[in-house]
Amino acid sequence: MKLHYYLDCSVFEVINDCNSMKSLLNIKTPNRHILRWQISIQEYRCNMTIFHKSGKINKNADELSIWALANTPDSPAYVPLEAEPQIPIEGINITDIGTEFFVR
Repeated sequence: MKLHYYLDCSVFEVINDCNSMKSLLNIKTPNRHILRWQISIQEYRCNMTIFHKSGKINKNADELSIWALANTPDSPAYVPLEAEPQIPIEGINITDIGTEFFVR
């Protein structure tokens, strides 16, 4: 983790506008995404206090913290996109049916 150096052995507060984050660590049967979050923040559990602050009154949030990250390989949120299916050219037949086909 990028911030491990700063967070390790420090007491800190997390102020978030997501109310469900407070119950994140207490979910008994999490799905795999929640479980990954639980494992990654487990080592800070004793040093961390989570507070909820509504997004309307959270004036501290800057635009960079709510800006979507680019989907590039150097981004921490990178998700590789599936390749578009390739249609072989020899499998396409082009037929010119002319205008008489559409006239009655």
